[in-house]
Formats: sequence, structure tokens, C-alpha cells
Amino acid sequence: MSLEFFIAGKYLKAKRKEGFISLITLLSVAGVTVGVMALVIVIAVMSGAEIEFRKRILGVEPHILIMEYAGKFSDYKAVAEKIKPSGSKENQSSKDGNYNNIVKGSEDTQKESVGIKENIEIKGIDAISPLVFGQTMIRSASGLSGAVVRGVEPASGVSIIKGFTAQELEEKLGENRDDSHFPGIIMGRQLANHIGVKTGDKVVLMAPGGMISPVGHMPSMTRFIVTGVFDSGMYEYDSSLAYINLKDAQRLMGMRDRISALGVWVDELFQSAHIKDAILDALGSNFYGKDWMEINQSLFAALKLEKTAMFVILTLIILVAAFNIASALIMMVMEKTRDIAVFKAMGATDMLIRKIFVIQGMIVGLTGTILGTSAGVVVCILLKRYKFIELPAAYPFSTLPVQLEYFDVVVIALASIVICFLSTIYPSYKASKMDPVEALRYG
Repeated sequence: MSLEFFIAGKYLKAKRKEGFISLITLLSVAGVTVGVMALVIVIAVMSGAEIEFRKRILGVEPHILIMEYAGKFSDYKAVAEKIKPSGSKENQSSKDGNYNNIVKGSEDTQKESVGIKENIEIKGIDAISPLVFGQTMIRSASGLSGAVVRGVEPASGVSIIKGFTAQELEEKLGENRDDSHFPGIIMGRQLANHIGVKTGDKVVLMAPGGMISPVGHMPSMTRFIVTGVFDSGMYEYDSSLAYINLKDAQRLMGMRDRISALGVWVDELFQSAHIKDAILDALGSNFYGKDWMEINQSLFAALKLEKTAMFVILTLIILVAAFNIASALIMMVMEKTRDIAVFKAMGATDMLIRKIFVIQGMIVGLTGTILGTSAGVVVCILLKRYKFIELPAAYPFSTLPVQLEYFDVVVIALASIVICFLSTIYPSYKASKMDPVEALRYG
């Protein structure tokens, strides 16, 4: 053990006349512990909320939407053919996020011909499905409400709606159903409750795309049977969204064989921006697209801002504890004036004196950081496993969402250590600059 550690350890041990200083030291350890523990738990809850929102949004939204500037386009099958998934998922997956590795092809094949590039293989695409969007009115025997209708292709093999597999979608929205002569519709739970329907009931959809009659414009109306109800966990979707077959949506909206957009699902969520750019580069300048991060930019930006704000606010708890460390060290320096003078008279350097008090403060800071980090991680694990904190029905989550990100834990621990280290600089500097003659004379 070095001399600095030996002396710092001796000073940390309480004596009768130094009991007050020892109490402040214990309070400093407790303050750092509570601050770090609170920060770990709150940041884990914020991360869990972000992940839960992402799951709910992507349960009803494609990862990427590809649209045409001219509006609805009819050659979507040719467009989908150019960017369709090829090979196994292992060959499709792009791990490094490099744009050049997402688009594969020779120099000749990547040259743009007329409109759409030829023979471009885009890695990372899992599935593609045509979509039709439209605003409608939905009416039942006991209620009326506005609704956003999405026409989907059940045979595309994509699990578009949360809680429904591709096979279940085919059974509930497919054209070959044998349970009724009416086409099927799947709607959000809140929307179904609002108009008072359940599975098996009939509803009427009314869309603006109708026809001109002698009495004026007549909206398009089609009767559907409710074949399913979904619960995404997001009130905005559950209260306004309904799904029908793609061909039924085209007839209802008067779109013939046109669609609103192509939905693209990818293997790696956080590669969606790169894959979107690769798709648009392959399709040419007539198309534009948005990935899930762009579509929900305001929500995730707000969550990120809130997470940053909570980090800054709760770091102040550690800062207050660091002030206690500085106060304890200053009083220790005043108490050990004669000791410092003796050390200097025996040849101790300023660096050695500084190290003694820096080490003493860092022992306090490290102890509090380790205890706080350990306690925070344990509490997060218990919250995630046993879910004993239940939230009111007004929240989108039934229990407190917790996602422990070890990168966040490391950042919190390092921030605590840095703050504690900064609190030791001034007391240790004052101790090292003490004049041994004056200290022995007046100490």
C-alpha cells in the first residue's frame, strides 16, 4: 500500500474529536448513493417507455413508406419487383449501417435507365406490401364515427396488425372467406366500443369517392362484417384505425388498381433510414419515402428531451453530495493542519499532499457510486421481473416499463465519479499550498 492510500485511510477512520467530520463523510456517501440509484432507475424507466412506444407504433405502422410525388400510383407491382426481398434473411441483413453495403450490384447495373434503376439488390428488406389510406365514416346500428381505413393485402405474408399473424389476416380479411357474403373489417378496440360493435356485427363504411347523381354527389358506401378487433396499446390508433382488404379499399375509395403507398418492413429497425435512401436511389426521382423515425419524430424527440432533462435534474442530487465531500475535506484540512506541516517538514511534496486528500474524497465518491449503481440495477431487475408497480388505466402501460441499458449505467457511474473528483480539487490544492512554518506556529 502506498503512503498516500495509508494516510487517507487513517484519516477516514473516525476518532472521538473528529466524529462530526466522519458524520459528514457518511452523509456524503449516502447522498451519492441515493443520487446514482435514482438516476439509474429513472433513466431505465425512460428507456423502457421509449421501447414500449416503439413496439406499439411498429405494431401497426410499416418501417418505411414509399410514395409517389404524383399521388396514388398504379404500377406498384413493378416498383415492388425492383426492391423485393431476395435471398435469406442472413444475406439481407446489413449490420454495419454503411449505405454502400446496403445497395449491391455492379457499376453497370447501378446506372439509372428510364425512371427506375434495373437489377438493384437492396439488402435488409424483410417484406413489402401495398397499402391504401383513406378517411371514412363508419356507421353501425348504434353509433357513427370517423375512421382512418387502411387497405392491406392479406396474402402478402406480412403480420401488419399487432396480435394477428399473416395467416389470421388471410382468414379474416381474405376474399375467399366462407363465413359471410360481406367483406371483413378489423378495427381498433376503442373505435369498436365507441360505435357499439363486436366481432360478427355489421357496419357500413362511407367514403368521399362516390359518383355524381341527379340529386348531387353520392358517397361510396359498402357494408362490412367485423371479423376482428385489435388493441395496439396506443389510444390514437385504437380509437380511429380500421383495416380492410386492399381490393375492397380500392373499390370503396374509387382508386381502381392504384394504391397510396408501399409499406416496407426491414430486418434491422435502426437501418431503416439507410435502406430508405437505397430504395429511393433505386427507384429514381419520382418517389419519396419516410421511415418510422421520421413519421414519429416529434414523439421520440420529446422522449429523448425528457430523458436528457431527467438526467440533468437528478445529477444535481449527486452534485449536492459532492458539495458535502468538499465540505468534509475542507474541515479535514483545517483539522490536520499540524499533520500537513509535519509531512512537509519531513520532505513531502505538494503532489503527495494533494494525492492524500484526492484519494480520501474519491474513496467516498467511489463507495457511494458503487453502492448506488448496485442498488439501482437490483431495483430495476426486480421491477422488470415482478412488475409490482401497476399504473392507472389512463397510461398506455399497465406496469412500469423498465429497460436497463448498460451503456446508460456506465455513463451515470462515470458522471458521478467525475463530479466527486472535481469536488476534491480545491480542498487538496489548499492543503498542498499550506506553509509548514505558519502551520506549525499557529496550528
